[in-house]
Amino acid sequence: METIQSIKQRFEIIGNDPKLNRAVEKAIQVAPTDISVLVVGESGVGKESIPKIIHSLSHRKHGKYIAVNCGAIPEGTIDSELFGHEKGSFTGATGTREGYFEVADGGTIFLDEVGELPLTTQVRLLRVLENGEFIKVGSSQVQKTNVRIVAATNVNMFDAIEKGKFREDLYYRLSTVEIGLPPLRDRKDDIHLLFRKFASDFAHKYKMPAIKLDDDAVKYLVSYRWSGNIRQLRNSAEQISVLETKREISLQTLMSYLPQEGSQLPSVIGGKKSENDFSTERDILYKVLFDMKSDLNDLKKLTLELMKNGAKAQDINPNLIQKVYGKSNEETFFEEKPRTTEVIPVTNEVEQEEFDDEDDDNDNYLFAETIEEEETLKLEAKEIELIKKSLERNKGKRKAAADELGISERTLYRKIKQYDL
Repeated sequence: METIQSIKQRFEIIGNDPKLNRAVEKAIQVAPTDISVLVVGESGVGKESIPKIIHSLSHRKHGKYIAVNCGAIPEGTIDSELFGHEKGSFTGATGTREGYFEVADGGTIFLDEVGELPLTTQVRLLRVLENGEFIKVGSSQVQKTNVRIVAATNVNMFDAIEKGKFREDLYYRLSTVEIGLPPLRDRKDDIHLLFRKFASDFAHKYKMPAIKLDDDAVKYLVSYRWSGNIRQLRNSAEQISVLETKREISLQTLMSYLPQEGSQLPSVIGGKKSENDFSTERDILYKVLFDMKSDLNDLKKLTLELMKNGAKAQDINPNLIQKVYGKSNEETFFEEKPRTTEVIPVTNEVEQEEFDDEDDDNDNYLFAETIEEEETLKLEAKEIELIKKSLERNKGKRKAAADELGISERTLYRKIKQYDL
């Protein structure tokens, strides 16, 4: 069995962090078996190295190794990519196609970002894990495959299971052995070592002297959070190597290449994104709408009562005045009038009789209709605003926007057509 250090050198894994060494050790131990492995860790920590180690040390090393980024394949075609399809099974299927599970028979498949798989695909994958069987899209014939599956994800799987986005039985099938890779901020002793390695690589690649950090820059480099982990560190080293004319990098120069903490990037707490800001905003808007509707109803009642009683303060329900204006009837004297109509007080019975009963009814109806129309327009404006924000936030995906708004996709489509969005 190869040692941890020799494996790290072979696959260019830099660092001596105990958690990193333990992850490599577990990969070496499980490699000779056929059990499924789930690699977990934040984006950019180097999860793709673990399945390569497992495949190269297994009895399948002479078979095919296929890496599939599940998050990069559209939902409508991922079943065809993984399991293949028959000719004519869907529009554009001009011939029979072999899927990855058929091509990699006898080898290893690495399913990166497995947490992004659609639920229908998860059911198919579970069948492969349980008995090695799959069915091509558009076919009824069951096929066999002998493939080892190594999966990776940066998603909190327990949260995904709780939200119904990932099958619990599939999770336990995939994670027979779970290998966790630590984030770069937990490997402080490795950060400068990695930076020097990247600086040396880029100096050789671009045929220029390697950059070097001064003491203050090294301290800042080690204390920086590195939300993008090794990928972010490597990109930063490449930018500085190419753009800086001086090879001695100061603290100020280094800081100019790194986003400051608390900037526009989304915060990450305990490996999870902070609470959805749009959901909070939506709840607030809903509350405003409901409060507005309640206030409008109270205002209609008060105004109709004013018209009926000739705007006499002593005849109006004081509780209703207090609710609408926040004052008693003695304090109000009806100085605050509804914007949509003008109330003219009637001071004597003779003048009151001059108003025809039918005209009074029409006035009341027109006033109520005006209020109702204004209320409807306000509600429609808020609804349009919510739909636009949801569509922008979900990059135009109607299904995701409908889920976020709590309505069906069909209803959302109808609203889009109705408001010409």
